[in-house]
Amino acid sequence: MQFNFDTDIILENKFVLLKPLGLDDLTPLLPVATADPTLLQYSPKPIYTAELLTTYIQQTIALRKSQERYSFSIYYKTEGCYAGSTAFLNISNADERLEIGATWIDKKFHGSNLNRHCKFLLLEYAFDMLQFNRVAFTTDERNLRSRKAIEKIGGRYEGILREHIILYDGFRRNSACYSILKNEWHSMKPSFLN
Repeated sequence: MQFNFDTDIILENKFVLLKPLGLDDLTPLLPVATADPTLLQYSPKPIYTAELLTTYIQQTIALRKSQERYSFSIYYKTEGCYAGSTAFLNISNADERLEIGATWIDKKFHGSNLNRHCKFLLLEYAFDMLQFNRVAFTTDERNLRSRKAIEKIGGRYEGILREHIILYDGFRRNSACYSILKNEWHSMKPSFLN
């Protein structure tokens, strides 16, 4: 199956709802984005003001139209609130692969199962619906919290891309790379359901 940017992808279970990120998400996500300016300290794009978040959402909409990224808002059903955003990016139908990334979650939910619930829905879509073979994860080498979260869901470490991305402050970050393959997903999927 081909990844289709024109389809409104809704991913949901009893814990979380992922829906296409749009300008209607600005108001509910603003408290998350502005609560802590360091929320995206390792990210290329800051979001800690209304203006920055608006620009961020507008750019994600444009990236979907140009078929470069498909971003979702995260609604945490268990808590009854919006909690952040995540995305599919670097999508290659020809190579049956994509990346899950650009994830930011309200700091009050760090350490909860929210990220695991989101990643389960995204991985299930990539492997079971699209029948893709590879899902990648890339994060700042210094972002130990993100790296541990990727490892916790089963991402296998592959190495460092040196001076890979320029952050908004001009810093050239090294990116730590991880992946999960389809044959690995089938054996790890039951652990997500426990």
